[in-house]
Amino acid sequence: MKLDVEKLSSTSNTIYIADLGCAVGPNTFDAMQDVIHFIQQKYTLQCPQSNTTLQFLVLFNDQPSNDFNTLFTSLPRERPYYAAGVPGSFHRRLFPESSIHFVHCSYALHWLSKVPEELLDKNCGAWNKGRIHYTNAPNEVVQAYASQFAKDMEEFLCAREMEIVTGGMMTIIMPGLPNEMPYSQLAASLMYDFMASTFMDMANEGLISEDEVDSFNLPIYTPSPAEMASVVEKNGHFSIEMLELTNPASLVDGQVDIKAWVIHVRAAMEGMFIKHFSPDIIDEMFDRLTKKLFMFTEQVESGYKDRTQLLVVLIRK
Repeated sequence: MKLDVEKLSSTSNTIYIADLGCAVGPNTFDAMQDVIHFIQQKYTLQCPQSNTTLQFLVLFNDQPSNDFNTLFTSLPRERPYYAAGVPGSFHRRLFPESSIHFVHCSYALHWLSKVPEELLDKNCGAWNKGRIHYTNAPNEVVQAYASQFAKDMEEFLCAREMEIVTGGMMTIIMPGLPNEMPYSQLAASLMYDFMASTFMDMANEGLISEDEVDSFNLPIYTPSPAEMASVVEKNGHFSIEMLELTNPASLVDGQVDIKAWVIHVRAAMEGMFIKHFSPDIIDEMFDRLTKKLFMFTEQVESGYKDRTQLLVVLIRK
């Protein structure tokens, strides 16, 4: 990796690291430990004669609604860094100009800043009736999602170009779609499709209204490597050090644990569902969803075998 730690540390022995979309741990703590170990190794190789000890300040960022109390009470007692919290949307500026040396963002950028407005317009071709995502939706719906993602990424990169020092690094890990693969083949696609059909079943049974389903859409988008490369190149302030698809399940043996997967998804999405639907139907929805996924275990397994995790490493020009 072309991270020049010698140059980055030439003006100060403190390295500033930002973790965007940190949630409450423990994944963020493991990631920060790995990032600091990587930088320390680089520094040892590039500056073998140096007597200077690097210091690290990690800036944990997430939305103001994030449980920062849990985050900071969970911080490892023995850690090689100082810590601070920075609430706010990463689609806007968060830090002073040219202040950050390394940015890490894992499984956060697939969340859109908002649901595309066209999806709720009954007079528009992108009205997403009977669905909660662009899985198996008309092209107008897919394009509305893709356009919103491109806008969000441009805002994200414009903010980071101001904050990251020249030569600084940014790593992004997020769900990715192989360039030639239909989105419907992804395991997550199956999940969202079954969510929609479960909500529609419950609407037909009178447990919720059909209007509630039609007016709800998940603000999630999975880009292809080509899409990601295009938005980075359009921005023009970062060079692409690495952009590739990896397999998120490559280190896991055996079958996908569907119950654990549903629990993980529920933890991320339950708040949105409770805001829009009655809290009383959420348990029932997830119970039905789990049963449907077990009926299609082979498709779920197939969706996880493909390389569907996007790894992007950028250097600030």
